[in-house]
Amino acid sequence: MLHYLPIMEHPVIETHQLSKFYGKVRGIENLEMCIREGEIFGFIGPNGAGKSTTIRILLNLIFPTSGTAKIMGMDAIRDTRKIKAEIGYLPSDASPYPAMKVDEFLRYCLRYYSGRSGAERIHELCSWFELDERRNIAELSVGNRKKVAIVQSLIHRPRLLILDEPTTGLDPLMQARFFELLQQENEHGLTIFFSSHVLSEVQKFCRRGAIIRDG
Repeated sequence: MLHYLPIMEHPVIETHQLSKFYGKVRGIENLEMCIREGEIFGFIGPNGAGKSTTIRILLNLIFPTSGTAKIMGMDAIRDTRKIKAEIGYLPSDASPYPAMKVDEFLRYCLRYYSGRSGAERIHELCSWFELDERRNIAELSVGNRKKVAIVQSLIHRPRLLILDEPTTGLDPLMQARFFELLQQENEHGLTIFFSSHVLSEVQKFCRRGAIIRDG
C-alpha cells in the first residue's frame, strides 16, 4: 500500500499559458499546470505529446515562445541557477560519462551542489540498486547506466525531482525497487514530477496527474 506525504498548498511548479513553437510546429500551447509541495504528480501522454518540451522549459534548457513557468516561486528563466541547486532531473536518454568509474562520476556531480551530501549518500543509493561503485561506466549495461543516472538525480537530496520516462531500461525488479525508493523519499518531503507514457505507472504511483496530447 502506498503512503503519501500530506500535500501542502505551496505550489512547487506553476505554468501559465505556457507555449513553445518550433517555427510553425507546435510543441506545447497554453499549458496550465500547478503541482503542490509534497505531491507525486503524473504527467502522461503519448510519445511526441509535449512532455519533454515542457520539462526542458522548466529546466531552462529551451526558452518558451510565450507564457510563464515558476519553480518553487522562482522564475524558470531568471532564477535558473537557484532552481537547479534545489532540483534533481532524470532525462529519458540519460548518458553518464563512459570514461569515468561510477563513484568518480557521482562525486564529480556532487561538486555542482557544494558537496551537499557525500560518500555515505552515494554508497546508500548504489547499494539500494545493487550497483558496483568501482565499475567503469563504459562496461555497464543499459539498465545499470540508468541506475547511475537515477542515483545522480538524488545524491544531493533535492526538494523537487523531475523524472522523464524514468523506468526505461530497468528490469521489473529494479522498477519495483525504484518506486519503493521514490516513495520513501517522498515521505521525507520530496516533491516528484513523474512524466511517462505508461498509464499503469501513473495510476499506481501518482496521486494526481495531467494528460497532454498534441501539445
